[in-house]
Amino acid sequence: MDIASVAGLLIGIGAVVLAFVMEGGVFSSVLQAPAMILVIFGTIGAATVTTTFNTLANIPNLLKVAFFGRPTEPQKIINNIIVLAEKARREGILGLEADLIKTRHPFFRKALQLVIDGTDIGVLRNIMETEMVYISERHKTGQTFFQKLGGFSPTLGIIGTVLGLINTLSTTGDPASMATHIAAAFIATLWGISLANLVYLPISDKLKYRNSEEMQSLELIVEGLISLQAGENPRVIRTKLLSFINPKEHRGK
Repeated sequence: MDIASVAGLLIGIGAVVLAFVMEGGVFSSVLQAPAMILVIFGTIGAATVTTTFNTLANIPNLLKVAFFGRPTEPQKIINNIIVLAEKARREGILGLEADLIKTRHPFFRKALQLVIDGTDIGVLRNIMETEMVYISERHKTGQTFFQKLGGFSPTLGIIGTVLGLINTLSTTGDPASMATHIAAAFIATLWGISLANLVYLPISDKLKYRNSEEMQSLELIVEGLISLQAGENPRVIRTKLLSFINPKEHRGK
């Protein structure tokens, strides 16, 4: 579980709830089914128009990435590449076939297979960078969906408030009762803004961050294996790859 994502969500929502209670509010007063239905399902409906069913079906996986995704380990990737480079210097590129079988990372496995097959360096780089582009584009689909939710949610909240005010002003004659109904009408706006800024947009940004992390890892793999194929010294390869990551992460030099 990603502690930052969960803790941030709890702190954000907790701050709003605590402030509301401290001001004398009753939490049950904001749990109005009509407002929640309009804002939540209206937002999902509007965002669905902009995407595909496959994206909707992939929402559980996107949430899993945002809240349970493991951070990438660039140092581990570098160490793996150096081990392969040292082996290749001793046994030749074909000596890496046994390591190919043990490689689980699909991108790493594909790049290593191309190296073993003797693919030209230019062609290898072009193939893997093209795949990186398409991986990033697939990731952007989920990011954009939650960004759309964050954009539509406040608007649906305003629509809910307007509908509530229309109903209140057209049916209520008692000033005291009218004030109560007007306050209730603004609950939809509260839900719309809160969900957008505490849930949808943060998840979108977290997915962007995860994508950035993965792209860095894939770039390390491409540069490392291209250097390996070029026959560069493992120490040179390590020095080159370490320049891609934060100096604080440099270990096992």
